Amino acid sequence: MNREVTLPLIVDDRGNLQVAASDVSKLLRTVGGRWLRLVEAGQDRLDEDTVAALTIELAKLADRIDVACIAHSSGAP
Repeated sequence: MNREVTLPLIVDDRGNLQVAASDVSKLLRTVGGRWLRLVEAGQDRLDEDTVAALTIELAKLADRIDVACIAHSSGAP
């Protein structure tokens, strides 16, 4: 997948994040993990290669969210 997804950080007038990054990244990783468990359990309707690719992309997105929020919290531009 070559498509880039840009997620803006939503902050209030004091610079506080409106959604905890840990909640969002945990959700993304949990969805991917659940898909993998379904494939491992033999769910017939799921394509293993597609699930693997999507899980990897969800993990990359979660990583990018974590990095962006760490940079925001540390005051980096």
